[in-house]
Amino acid sequence: MSTQPDLSHAATPSAVPKAEATPIPADAERIDRFIDGIWLEDGLASNTLAAYRRDLNTFAAWLAGRGGPELPGVKAADIHAWLAHEHAKTRATTANRRLATLRRFYGWARRQHWLEYDPCQHVVSAKPPQRMPRTLSENEVERLLEAPDCREPRGLRDRAMFETLYATGLRVSELVQLHTLHVRLADGVVHVVQGKGGRDRLVPLGAEAAWWIERYLVEARPSLLGQRQSPALFVTHLGGPMTRQGFWQIVKKMARKAGIESALSPHVLRHAFATHLLNHGADLRVVQLLLGHADISTTQIYTHVARERLKQLHSRHHPRA
Repeated sequence: MSTQPDLSHAATPSAVPKAEATPIPADAERIDRFIDGIWLEDGLASNTLAAYRRDLNTFAAWLAGRGGPELPGVKAADIHAWLAHEHAKTRATTANRRLATLRRFYGWARRQHWLEYDPCQHVVSAKPPQRMPRTLSENEVERLLEAPDCREPRGLRDRAMFETLYATGLRVSELVQLHTLHVRLADGVVHVVQGKGGRDRLVPLGAEAAWWIERYLVEARPSLLGQRQSPALFVTHLGGPMTRQGFWQIVKKMARKAGIESALSPHVLRHAFATHLLNHGADLRVVQLLLGHADISTTQIYTHVARERLKQLHSRHHPRA
């Protein structure tokens, strides 16, 4: 049996506005107590608390509107029904956020001895649709690579950065953190130090990217640095290391110059690197190692853009193709 909480006090942080949904007074008091409790325990931001309140008010009001139980008497079936009702109008990520709110609330309520059973215990999160990375065709990559004006130091630097990204598939954060000592032009490799997840790796550079980096080091980097010193491989005109935000602005500017109008992500050349390797027959495990993915399932998001290559392989090798 659920025990009723003491609802004599329900102070609410004033920075957290109440949502329009209006649950019955008893549930409104419970929600106030919950918001107070996690605010005191975890010091959560007002926006986070407001989101929790909004989701709980909406759920409690929905229960009341259909003659359902109060919050402590909810069963898993009630949660499934509500999520199904709301999910028809929202994305899976929104449904999962609402479920996370309920899990937080009922976990807290159990610690307060308001109820003996957590109705969220066996409710499974919705599976969001796989997000496919936006990539570029090989022709678009060529146009992007050729967009910088290599007669200027900044343009030569930008071309060297683009060539490096497309040749190695580095993350933008890894690119801007490269030091001159990390690039071994004689060996044709880049030493990526403590990439995502703290895993170092060696990535082949390729002759074209190595040529552009060497040209940048000789013709552009000294001019950009002036009398300043920096261990960073790619530097700004102020002598400091390139930043992710700065590089992203360069990508957008050069994309417009190249006539690429579709929306791009900061990792567009990384996506193109993986996609084009697979299109040209690279093994998925090899691409995984080059990208620095710990789990091959992360790399598999790129296989959808290599369908043409898969069709060719099927046509060539299947006896009934």
